[in-house]
Amino acid sequence: MKSNLTAAEIATQLNKAKVVAIFCHVRPDGDALGSALSLKNALENAGKTAYAICEDAPPQKYLFIEGVNEMLTEIPQGVNFDTFVTVDSADKSRLGKFEIDYLRFKGNKINIDHHISNDRYGDYNFVYECPATCQLLPEIFSAAKLEINEKIANLLAFGLITDSGNFTHQDVDEKTFTVAAKLKAKGANVNRLNYYLFQNQSKTRALLYGRVMNKMRFALEDKLVFITTTLADRNELGATIAMTEGFVDFPLTIDGIEVCASILQMNANQYKVSLRSKGKVNVNAVASQFGGGGHILASGCTLFGEYEEVIERITYAVYQNL
Repeated sequence: MKSNLTAAEIATQLNKAKVVAIFCHVRPDGDALGSALSLKNALENAGKTAYAICEDAPPQKYLFIEGVNEMLTEIPQGVNFDTFVTVDSADKSRLGKFEIDYLRFKGNKINIDHHISNDRYGDYNFVYECPATCQLLPEIFSAAKLEINEKIANLLAFGLITDSGNFTHQDVDEKTFTVAAKLKAKGANVNRLNYYLFQNQSKTRALLYGRVMNKMRFALEDKLVFITTTLADRNELGATIAMTEGFVDFPLTIDGIEVCASILQMNANQYKVSLRSKGKVNVNAVASQFGGGGHILASGCTLFGEYEEVIERITYAVYQNL
């Protein structure tokens, strides 16, 4: 495994770059979007050419944040890039259809991430476990003398708030709040972000939420809970996959629960599983058994097969790690 670099060393590489492509993981969440777009804007403000690129468009519910609509879903043609940066992507495969472009690229590759499962696949790596990639970037911006204006502060706060569970996750520490305070001082509108992120939803999402939570399944003496969003329910309600974000957190409020597995049916025999732990179970170890990964307290993976088989496999993997 390659060694980690300092913020100053990453800053040196960014300052040398002139034309940059910034990639984040498929089905982008707040941290993926916030880190990619804040870096894009910071580099552009420094006179560089930068593009933020993701296989999937941002969820519509995030479009209230200035700059989120700048994310591209294709690599611009005819552009001579000298640097590729990946943010919030624990593995190259998380880049989706752009993995092949990343592997073929001959220029500098910078990997900035906060996942424990990241194997430091870049030429230059800045991988430190913490609540969000958006917690790491301000240190790099400072070292590179990249300004954090109000727009960038809101993008960084967006990622920090969402990936830290609004500062409730166990890995939130003093530095997390220090970064948040600095972003607030730079103009981040925390009240507005919290309202639209956590207190505002569509009727369709509310109905889907009710259906999913009404069918919770418990296992391992009520230490494990499953919630499932079926393709049939999404189709019947006209709901999107993006509407399921945040569902996984509610079951952890139940007394005695140690792990929640949120199962999202993609097609007849494909299921994306999001895992959350209160702290006793390392769900990164669970997800790793199925080719996934992430954090000790929050990880994900994809399983194929019959639904009941998926339930059994996840149950046994959690049992092994209890």
